[in-house]
Amino acid sequence: MKTTALRIYGKMDLRLESFELPPCGDDGIIAEIVSDSICMSSYKASKQGADHKRVPNDCATNPPIIGHEFSGRILEVGSKWADQFKPGENFGIQPALMYKGSLDSPGYSFPTIGGDATYIRIPSCVMEMNCLLHYSGEAYYMASLSEPMSCLIGACHAHYHIPPATYNHVMGIVEGGKVACLASAGPMGLGLIDYLVHGPRRPGLIVVTDIDDARLARAASILTPENAKENGVELIYLNTKCPDAVDKLMNISGGTGFNDVFVLAPVAPVVEQGDAILGRDGCLDFFAGPTDTAFSAKFNFYNVHYNGTHIVGTSGGTTDDIKEALDLAGRGKLNPSMMITHVGGLTAARETTLHLPEIPGGKKLIYTHCDFPLTAISDFAELGKTNPVFAELADACARHNGLWNPEAEKIVLNKMPKLSL
Repeated sequence: MKTTALRIYGKMDLRLESFELPPCGDDGIIAEIVSDSICMSSYKASKQGADHKRVPNDCATNPPIIGHEFSGRILEVGSKWADQFKPGENFGIQPALMYKGSLDSPGYSFPTIGGDATYIRIPSCVMEMNCLLHYSGEAYYMASLSEPMSCLIGACHAHYHIPPATYNHVMGIVEGGKVACLASAGPMGLGLIDYLVHGPRRPGLIVVTDIDDARLARAASILTPENAKENGVELIYLNTKCPDAVDKLMNISGGTGFNDVFVLAPVAPVVEQGDAILGRDGCLDFFAGPTDTAFSAKFNFYNVHYNGTHIVGTSGGTTDDIKEALDLAGRGKLNPSMMITHVGGLTAARETTLHLPEIPGGKKLIYTHCDFPLTAISDFAELGKTNPVFAELADACARHNGLWNPEAEKIVLNKMPKLSL
């Protein structure tokens, strides 16, 4: 089967090309990709090329397909997997395979499977690791976003605390405790807040910080303090672009500091701010992945010794985390739609990936069988004055508080220009 896919050949060298996939065979699965959300990790892989820990050294001659937050439909199933999967079923994926301890991952490492493609051949190792996941939701993009949501869910699960007079690690955030989410008004921050407010284990207080009033205002309009209060959570948004930010945060905590702190930007002063506001037995999660291999920040080791503060780092979610994300989104407990600010066709994937840090807003969602530029949801109404499809999209999003939604997805799939490469 012929596919069109975005492949990585080296540093900042991505190419949209058409080529033949290998046949399904007895141990493979052929699938159609419908949507892929672009992750900052894909930008990092593009920037680093073969120096990236998941990109193979021979990418220049055996280029992998990029994109790892994808969803689609199964077309053909090899006999080895015929008792588990059927043609016509929809799927999501766990890209962190850990197959035989390897870091190889769809979207980084394989020439036949990745999200920025029209069709893929899924190799046996994905199914062997139980990483091809059944999905029965109404919108493909929800399954694409289950991967970034799983990363946030995994981060919450990875936190730990040690009760006094024990050395037992109690996993997870402190239920009813105090949480600070630093640099968290962006797309991943919104997902984190959503899970903390609506997930199964909730703190009593969440403080969300950023240094941009517009981002904070948008976050507060989507995840409102009123809604959080209905779920037993006090939610506060705070601009920390001030010299006394630590004092303000400590005052909000009641002077005790925070049980759990999430750092969502690889910026040394933000890490150090998180360290400064940890309470006794406080856990700091350095969630943001830096591209600088020498990235470092100061950490108060007096408090490590005497106050039991500690740090964890998480990268990706487990298969169980993705299943939890799919379940919560499917039951309407989580709304990953709030993470999306732009949509585009596969022809927009290359430039979007290479310039991702320069593009404002949240998640960028690619529909792989479509051909249209990356477009901000906020621009739909203006574009709709001359383009009836964008007018329909503007109306659909207006009915959903300005957010992406299943109705809008159907409009794109049915009415946007189709890929012709």
